[in-house]
Amino acid sequence: MASFSLLKNRLSSLIVTRVVHRQFRMSANLRAEAKEALEDMKKKNPYFEKYASKIATLQETSPEEFLNRVEAVKTKTDIKKSTARTYSELLNPKEPRKDPGTAEIPHKKLSDIMKIELLSDKTADEIKQIWFEYHKTKDVITATLTTEQYEALMTKGKKHPLFILPLPRSEGYEFIMLQFAANTVHFTPLLAYQVHKENAPECLNMVHYTELKDKGIILMRGEIDTKVLTGKEAQCIANQFQLFYLKNDASKQALLETFTAKPESFKHMDLIKELEQIELK
Repeated sequence: MASFSLLKNRLSSLIVTRVVHRQFRMSANLRAEAKEALEDMKKKNPYFEKYASKIATLQETSPEEFLNRVEAVKTKTDIKKSTARTYSELLNPKEPRKDPGTAEIPHKKLSDIMKIELLSDKTADEIKQIWFEYHKTKDVITATLTTEQYEALMTKGKKHPLFILPLPRSEGYEFIMLQFAANTVHFTPLLAYQVHKENAPECLNMVHYTELKDKGIILMRGEIDTKVLTGKEAQCIANQFQLFYLKNDASKQALLETFTAKPESFKHMDLIKELEQIELK
């Protein structure tokens, strides 16, 4: 309830700020803006003629309210277009691999994204700081692991190479499937995987770079498809992944075991309950 009240207060503050800001505009500018919006509406709204007189009256007597209504309609339309684009991208398969006959997927290399020689004389702590700073303005999520953590992760990944994680959405949960391959963990919406199988497009790829392993540090970069996930959603998935694959928790381990060894007994609701317990802790 506290978070809802805080959100409500922030929204109220935002609305008040916008109204006050607009009230300071000159009346002439408002009327010119309203007139321009009216002309645009004539071209795009097939029902304009039916309500022309009422629309024109509102535009003349209260250009402020007229603009607010136009803006509200436009926002709803933009959201619908954005959602449609997201799901359209989701249902499109990715490009097939150029070498489908190759059995193993190659490791992604750190040298492809940065100059390794610049890190050769740095300590693990310095490398960690440089890694986070380097990605600060990029649409990725980052982390570092010790070599022990990475080895434990890969060991558990070999035992449980496939799993699903619930992602909270406005109307419930969307399940994201993960799969280990080489030094990368691929994440894809379960819906997309059911449609396209191995050609399903990933929404997140977590790459673990091992080139600096002798310094005791593994660098992780999560590459996000921003048409499907926001940065916060990607971080939510990464946090859950860490809890299942890097922590020794009995209830989570039991879910992994059931999913791998007894898939017919696996219950999606048990996974959701586990997430809700995490959020309450």
